[in-house]
Amino acid sequence: MRTARGGEVWPVADVLAYLAGSWRVHRSVRDLASGEEGRFTGTTAFEALDGGGLLHLESGTFVWRGVARPAHRTLRFLPGAAPGTADVRFADGRPFHDLDLRSGRHSAGHPCAADLYRGEFTVRDADHWRTVWRVGGPAKDLVLTTDYERDA
Repeated sequence: MRTARGGEVWPVADVLAYLAGSWRVHRSVRDLASGEEGRFTGTTAFEALDGGGLLHLESGTFVWRGVARPAHRTLRFLPGAAPGTADVRFADGRPFHDLDLRSGRHSAGHPCAADLYRGEFTVRDADHWRTVWRVGGPAKDLVLTTDYERDA
């Protein structure tokens, strides 16, 4: 099977095993209403959690309207209901979305107040994956595209 760079995806038998380690992160943020664009550059570390799963620690710099600010977030990737999948949660334990990359691609949704986040996850190869979140609703009209490259 060819990589997504050639138009196809790369299946992942165990999402937690695949994600473990450090990744370089490049994210573009487009506000579809205003046309403004921002970018995030940083790293994400997926570290083992006691009892199973991974702690996702993202940190870097977010540039919006020419202003650079430090940015970070923490998520928990726990073993999912089916082998090889994950249950993604916010740092405080609230559910975010499920993640199943066994086919190399996954779609997920998350309601946030009146807005809806719809995510597409694509594994390109052993060292590259991408997420595209489309956020729509009364408060937001955004597309967030994030490329991850394994930090060797």
